[in-house]
Amino acid sequence: MVVDDEALVRSGFKLILGAADDIEVVATTAGAAAVDTVRQEGPDVVLLDIRMPDVDGLTVLRQLRALPEPPVVAMLTTFDADEYILTALRSGAAGFLLKDTEPDQLAQLVRTLAAGGVVMSPKASRAVWQSHPGTAVVDDEEATRVGRLTEREREVLVLIAEGLSNAEIGTRIHLSAGTVKDHVSAILTKLRVGSRVQAALLAQRAGLLDEGQRRPEPGR
Repeated sequence: MVVDDEALVRSGFKLILGAADDIEVVATTAGAAAVDTVRQEGPDVVLLDIRMPDVDGLTVLRQLRALPEPPVVAMLTTFDADEYILTALRSGAAGFLLKDTEPDQLAQLVRTLAAGGVVMSPKASRAVWQSHPGTAVVDDEEATRVGRLTEREREVLVLIAEGLSNAEIGTRIHLSAGTVKDHVSAILTKLRVGSRVQAALLAQRAGLLDEGQRRPEPGR
């Protein structure tokens, strides 16, 4: 289901996603009717505009997350560094993507969401973290958990926060996707979080993303 205040955006997303054999767009709507439409149609995934004139996207997100069987929700945004993205992630969004995402990538992102994964545009992720330094501070217990991570796990965690998939992380630091998957599993266990989004938020609060920005890339 696509929720956006612009009819052109709704029809464009429906056209693109509807071309995929394994994806059905059950509804498109503006924000005011979003919650009622979700109750009626029961979508697995909702793409939700974060900024709408008729109703705040964050308000809709919280209402959807409060449903007995909430759908997976990813936020749509036009801005690389949308100030509301961090709030949306903390409120239960499974990620975010830019409205100008390439059409051939859109269906795969929806499949990822339906499978319980996280989608975070790498370009937008970097902009969001950089524009919100020191948003919060970890408590002692969280700091202890972060301290249990190995240097390699910290490196992987920073790349998770950039929105990279396991395969992309493996390519970046020369590891197999299977090895990266093992690192991700260890990271989630050590941090006691249930998702990559929660891990990324903890990394941001702990200042690991600032460290990642200062660390030179391999070969430089």
